[in-house]
Amino acid sequence: MIQPQGDCRFIGYARVSTEGQDLAYQLGRLQAAGCVKIFHEKRSGKNTSGRPQLRKMLKALKPGDVVLATVTDRIARDPLDMLHILEAVKAAGAGLRLLDEPFIDTTSEMADLFLFILGWFARWHRLRILENTAHGREMARQRGVKFGRPRKLGPQEREKIAERRAKGEPCACIARAFGVSESTILRCGVS
Repeated sequence: MIQPQGDCRFIGYARVSTEGQDLAYQLGRLQAAGCVKIFHEKRSGKNTSGRPQLRKMLKALKPGDVVLATVTDRIARDPLDMLHILEAVKAAGAGLRLLDEPFIDTTSEMADLFLFILGWFARWHRLRILENTAHGREMARQRGVKFGRPRKLGPQEREKIAERRAKGEPCACIARAFGVSESTILRCGVS
């Protein structure tokens, strides 16, 4: 068991991605480490916005607290998310330690080096994502994939709308008939 120093509180965070997964291992490790409070949830780690317990934990931190988790991907799967979480932890005057990855400890003398490396990796990771996305988009474009929202009306429907508008039928009536907005009808134009 890690011993808290001074007024330090250990605050635990545990997460699994789905309801079918079990939190028992993480909760057991965090309890054994002496956590006074453990925030836990069964949510995807894809981003922080969909994790209310993580946000609640970050708001509850006080200066001197230490957040404990078992491994990196329980806190964040993306290095940029991890960097943002670490910024929030640091802004609260708290630290972060990972029980099964002891080299990740922002309360040690190596904290600044760790944050620098994580920041560099997050930037590198983000650039790789942007490159891969751009490459994938270009490959799809070459295969004829159309991007953007699909049209609400097909060519035959657009032709019928043009005919009805040419006969002077009000756009509001046409819109109701096709189940779309008047602005969609107006964008179809008159042939």
